[in-house]
Amino acid sequence: MIEEIETIDEFLAHRASDVEQTIRKAAAAEIMPRFRQLGAHEIDQKSGPHDLVTDADRLAERYLTEALTALLPGSVVVGEEAVHADPATYEAIRGTAPVWIVDPVDGTRQFVHGDSGFCTLVALVLDGVVHASWTYAPARDEFATAIRGRGAVLDGVPLRSGSPEPGRDLDIATSHPDYTTDEQKRALLGLRVDGVVPRPCGSAGLEYLAVARGELDATAFSWEAAWDHAAGLLLVEEAGGAHLTLGGEPFRVTGGNALPFTAARDEATARRVTALLAAQPEQVAAGI
Repeated sequence: MIEEIETIDEFLAHRASDVEQTIRKAAAAEIMPRFRQLGAHEIDQKSGPHDLVTDADRLAERYLTEALTALLPGSVVVGEEAVHADPATYEAIRGTAPVWIVDPVDGTRQFVHGDSGFCTLVALVLDGVVHASWTYAPARDEFATAIRGRGAVLDGVPLRSGSPEPGRDLDIATSHPDYTTDEQKRALLGLRVDGVVPRPCGSAGLEYLAVARGELDATAFSWEAAWDHAAGLLLVEEAGGAHLTLGGEPFRVTGGNALPFTAARDEATARRVTALLAAQPEQVAAGI
């Protein structure tokens, strides 16, 4: 257990840069050599044609699992591909050991199509609290980090989300239609109003980075998978933004959230978005 070694704060003070180097090495070894070089035999479907997995996903997660647990003895990994193979492993998020939440290739569809809009996401969680996160877009050579209480940076430059310009339409990235149920689509109809410009999201991790940079006003997502959200939510929070569920509470990586939820450049925008998401379809149609 971490108490027998050092606190999370001590670990991050001494080893955060080692985590970054580990992520860079994983991408260099297992992801980038396959970028725009994938063979058909290296791509599989999981739940359907829009839910893809590649050898890069599997091998990068294996690399990170071995390396991160070696950096922090007693820690465990909850990775997207491991959970797909054995859903019970997700329960470690609710345990007492430090947890690395890993999405080896966030934006696999973009990766498969040779688009640079993908990233590797890693978050360090203890007792349900995200203490640090790393977002690496290797094809764009961008690396963002956030440590709770110590801010967020992109390639060493502090990130500040700021606030939307008064009177300007809100730009919001939403759950992609390919990945939403009919019920979730109805919930997102609340954003189809004047003053809001919704669009389907790409890589969730890069959408969170765009919010933290002040380039995107908010997200509106309808699923809870922690590997898609943990890293980005801390990044937004430490850049000055906020995240809220329909229950009016911050998103919990341990689950049980009232969905959809939003991450936004500031708290006022987060509250505005959740109010729209809570609207009933007939209210939206009436412009209420």
